[in-house]
Amino acid sequence: MNCIVTEELNIGYGNIEIVKNLNLNIPKGKITSLIGANGCGKSTILKTIARILKPTSGTIYINGKAIEKQHSKDLAKIMAVLPQNPEAPKGLKVEELIAYGRFPHQKGFGGLKQEDKDIINWALEKTGILEFRNRYVETLSGGQRQRAWIAMALAQETDILLLDEPTTYLDLAYQLEILQLLQEINQSHKITILMIIHEINNAARFSDYMIGVKKGEIICAGTAKEVMTNTNLKEIFNIDAEIMENPRDGKPVCLTYDIISN
Repeated sequence: MNCIVTEELNIGYGNIEIVKNLNLNIPKGKITSLIGANGCGKSTILKTIARILKPTSGTIYINGKAIEKQHSKDLAKIMAVLPQNPEAPKGLKVEELIAYGRFPHQKGFGGLKQEDKDIINWALEKTGILEFRNRYVETLSGGQRQRAWIAMALAQETDILLLDEPTTYLDLAYQLEILQLLQEINQSHKITILMIIHEINNAARFSDYMIGVKKGEIICAGTAKEVMTNTNLKEIFNIDAEIMENPRDGKPVCLTYDIISN
């Protein structure tokens, strides 16, 4: 079953068409990664699904219902979005940031109820940052800060989580930490995760489903083994890649690669 579907989606900026006739299917309850070269349209696709951008034509369905027929607040109860390099206002504490995730569930100006506070505590615990709840967001390390943003998204209590390059600018250990956290959230709560990742080995390791994009069009889609092939990577990235099987988990790994001369 697919929870996000696009039909003949076209997206552009002014007269420049970025995405053409996109028919995308994101499986429910799985981790899906979009991969592709810089400027290929990955972020544009994600932002359009998140309703940050408006398509020039075509339709996006969330759980079978067109998003243009859904109220923004209702959609925020279904889908949480974590953009690339989010920034919090200075002087904002971690717990205050996470509380923003409860906004779609609040009515009027009543403030946080006990249920909201319980969910905020759960999100803090789930992401392992309970001890930082009274710290200012700007004082956290990169990995801790990203956990705080993920906690805010979890506090939103949605079935779908969209992330635009959640591991950007993080070192190897923090990248692994964040991706393991997302995998655990997916497996324990069946939250559908759609994310953009540049590091294709991480995409293959942590994704149930991968989609290769080039110039706004889908080149390939399927499991990591189906997508991570020499032929597909040649088409998507213009590289000659050596692919092997990871002895630990059987997932494909790009061992080395060379740029193909035109």
